[in-house]
Amino acid sequence: MIKVKINGQEQSWDGDPNLPLLWFLRDEAGLTGTKYGCGQALCGACTVIVDKEAVRSCITSVNDVAGREITTIEGLHPNGDHPVQKAWRQVNVPQCGFCQAGQIMQAAALLMDNPKPSHDQIREAMSGNICRCGCYQRIENAVHLASTGV
Repeated sequence: MIKVKINGQEQSWDGDPNLPLLWFLRDEAGLTGTKYGCGQALCGACTVIVDKEAVRSCITSVNDVAGREITTIEGLHPNGDHPVQKAWRQVNVPQCGFCQAGQIMQAAALLMDNPKPSHDQIREAMSGNICRCGCYQRIENAVHLASTGV
């Protein structure tokens, strides 16, 4: 039996320990905010935070997160008022919105590690998250705004 904490709630899993965390979150835990993009950790749509670190859930097994704390977009802030989420709205980042959960989780992990990143540090940290709509400048601006406390 694998035990994890997801968004502050204890969860148990007695199924396939190699199941990708992405599918556990979506299909077993009912948390569909985390998106499937490429399945190869290349796009960042599936990014979640595991013990304060951004992780690609499509290539991370449930077994890999046993005993660890996972935060999904649903658990980042109860009312969607995390500084990154507030900045996202203020800067009006999304177009299609598909990549946004992964982008926001990557940005939140960055700010946990480095509360006042430079623009170069933001670009570097966010470089693995793809936005097909090309909203990169707005994403960078929102992360910078979030670092000021909005």
